[in-house]
Order: sequence, then structure tokens, then C-alpha cells
Amino acid sequence: MRDISLLLVACFSIILNNGYSQDIDGPTSKHERWEYLLEDTGDVLQIALPVTAGLMTLIHKDYEGTKKMAFSYGTTLAITYSLKYLTDKQRPEGRNHFDSFPSGHTSSAFSGASFIQRRYGWKYGTPAYILATLVAISRTEAPDGYHDGWDVLAGAIIGIGSTYIFTKPYFKQHMNVGFSAGKNTYVLSFTYKF
Repeated sequence: MRDISLLLVACFSIILNNGYSQDIDGPTSKHERWEYLLEDTGDVLQIALPVTAGLMTLIHKDYEGTKKMAFSYGTTLAITYSLKYLTDKQRPEGRNHFDSFPSGHTSSAFSGASFIQRRYGWKYGTPAYILATLVAISRTEAPDGYHDGWDVLAGAIIGIGSTYIFTKPYFKQHMNVGFSAGKNTYVLSFTYKF
């Protein structure tokens, strides 16, 4: 849980610094400060979640996990940006950009969150998924509404799916040997987790 706590402290310090320094359109702006703060939150967390997942593999000395994280995240990015190019869907806020489907921020965040959950369990995964969901919300509800619901849903599915293809749960000890003795009884046990 310490890993996620450090992530939250770092993210919120960056977000608060950016959110209050952002130049809002002035008194005639149709957007409120919380919308800009939400957008900044999504921008930071889309990178912070996969970076945290990678750092967790190093903290746990789980170098096999590092490799699995690289494969799953690389697959997420390859699928996401290939689909953006192939679908050529216009962004909903009206700009002349045709890269709306799927949401890259969302796929990146859910790739990191699902890796944390799949590799290290729901104790770490639950807060990571909550943060990834915040990223998805930021893409639809931020000032410009860069994506619609289908874009962020597809991004989440790609991020989670890529992780589940490559990642298995982490077991620190694969082998366990036990011994117990009683009156005229000796028991030797061997357990292997895979």
C-alpha cells in the first residue's frame, strides 16, 4: 500500500501545482477551475499509473514482472495508436482532429492499473483502478471533452486486455518446504505455486 500512497502524494502535488497555475480564459470563461484540475489530473495519472506499475516491479525485485509490464504496456500503445489511425474518428469537441478512438490516456492508465491489480492483487489494484477511472472521466468531462464514452470504454478494454494477455499473479515464494513432528509421527511437506 506504501507504493500507491507515494504515487498519490506525488500526483496530487503535481496536479495542485499545475491546476492553480493554469491560465483560465478569464471572467467570461464557460469552464470552472475544477474542470481544468480534472484535466490536469488525467494528464498526470495516465503516465503515473504505468510508471508506478514499473517501479513496483523493481521495488519487489520482480524482474519477470518488469518484462511482462513492458510487453503489456507496449501492446497497449501499439493497439491504441493503430486504432486511432485506422478508425480516423473525429474528436467530439469539434476540432478538426481525427484521432478520437480509442482514448490513449485511458488505455495507458488502465494498462498500469490492471497490471498492478493482476500482478500484485486487489489490495493495490483497487486504488489503481479508481485512479484509472478518474482518468477516463477526465477525458469526457474536462473543459474540451476530448472523448466520448465509447472512446474511453475502448481504451479501458485495450489496457486491461493487453495486461491479461501477458501478466500472471506474482508469488514471492514459489516453493515452500515444511516439517512437523509429533509423537511417533514425522511430516515433510512440499508446496510449489505456479
